[in-house]
Amino acid sequence: MIHAPKIALATATADRAPRQGRARGHLLRLLASAPALLLCACSGGVLDPKGPIGDAQRSILLNSFVIMLFVVVPVIVLTLAFAWWFRASNTRAKYTPEWVYSGRIEFIVWAIPALVVMFLGGIAWVGSHDLDPWKPIESDRPAVEVQVISLDWKWLFIYPDEGIASVNELVVPAATPVHFRLTSATVMNSFFVPQLGSQIYTMAGMESQLHLQADAPGEFDGLSAQFSGEGFPDMHFRLRAVGDADYAAWLGRMRGAVDKLDLSAYRTLSEPGVEKRPRFYGAVEPGLFHAVMMQSHTLPDPKPGAARPAPAHSH
Repeated sequence: MIHAPKIALATATADRAPRQGRARGHLLRLLASAPALLLCACSGGVLDPKGPIGDAQRSILLNSFVIMLFVVVPVIVLTLAFAWWFRASNTRAKYTPEWVYSGRIEFIVWAIPALVVMFLGGIAWVGSHDLDPWKPIESDRPAVEVQVISLDWKWLFIYPDEGIASVNELVVPAATPVHFRLTSATVMNSFFVPQLGSQIYTMAGMESQLHLQADAPGEFDGLSAQFSGEGFPDMHFRLRAVGDADYAAWLGRMRGAVDKLDLSAYRTLSEPGVEKRPRFYGAVEPGLFHAVMMQSHTLPDPKPGAARPAPAHSH
């Protein structure tokens, strides 16, 4: 009985060792998978571009990040170096309380941030002109015209050249520029397809323009990046880039859709609510986008002071 505590302690120590080994193994595996997790986190976002605009914007982000490292990395390294060199146990560290100024240090301290600001300013200046949302994308193929109306809480896409429309699903041909004209029927919103680039606002009574392109077929998430009320979390859409043959077939199916987007259908659609499934219209009232943008008297006017209803979910 006298040795029982020693035996129990030895047994507990022996049991703890495998657990510690397993914990270290889990930690090592987690650290080894960290780069893969980081790469997966970039998938589907602005760091995984699928078009020329998104690719140019990613280059700006990465170049800006590298330029800022010229300040961040030296500061971190020098902070650690100073803490290590001037530790209490280092007798070789020279203590000079009367020292107040060094021209060389002042030059370095001011020159590096000045160069960083100049480089970042140059990138912003060039990028703001090259990536102007109103600037067309150079291509041998004519741009597809799409009119975008942000509603509560859904996206309406009108193809004026085709006379068709869709809700919460945008289909475009791959490797072809798309020219968007955007407005809002209600509050300000923000149209954003992260993998294609260039978030842009939609505002009532105003028109914004945007040029995007998907380099290859694929499906991309689109969303509203501006809070717009209770149904905001569900205000997203799917952009599908397809081949020319598939796009022509899709247009044919759309023209055969039974629903027509006239003023009566628009009044119903414009009621606040969340669309869980895409809608398609085989015909569109001529001039609907312009009427919405101009807040025409032919469209329903919101009742002043009326409370906005909770979002209704369509199934």
